[in-house]
Amino acid sequence: MPIRPFRSTDRDAVERLLTIAFATPTTSADAPPIEVGLNTALLDSDALIPKLALVAEVDGEVVGYCISTRASIGDAEALGLGPIGVLPGHQGRGIGAALIAETVRVAESHDEGAIVLLGDPAYYGRFGFVPGAELGILAPDPAWGEYFQAIHLAAATDAHCGRFRYARPFEEL
Repeated sequence: MPIRPFRSTDRDAVERLLTIAFATPTTSADAPPIEVGLNTALLDSDALIPKLALVAEVDGEVVGYCISTRASIGDAEALGLGPIGVLPGHQGRGIGAALIAETVRVAESHDEGAIVLLGDPAYYGRFGFVPGAELGILAPDPAWGEYFQAIHLAAATDAHCGRFRYARPFEEL
């Protein structure tokens, strides 16, 4: 399964993927999932890091997507991961895991210090993510508790501790 950087021609496929992947019983065409608008705002923001917007393809179809954007921990640069999604018919096949592993690999190879996300500790723990508080990284909302996950990479320094701040589009939700 090829994983490659997002291209501008992928926008429609990624919007469709996120709409389907995050749909709920109350989702409608007039009110798509919040992740769709968030992703559009991230792609159009100065927080975009093109090498860290990734798609997974199966038979030429975009079936998985993951984006990490510029964020901060205190005064240190960091990455905020998300949204990430896989089309329901392709879930459980390791596509999400491959996207996360590639994100970590690319971030490491570009000397990033930390990646932070909001997600299930049981899932993200297998990639080395731990509750942010264990690394001295404080969540924007303390109620997130153990779901506020982080990983220090090889380039992490003592500065990668403190309050985490997502890219502006997250704050505008």
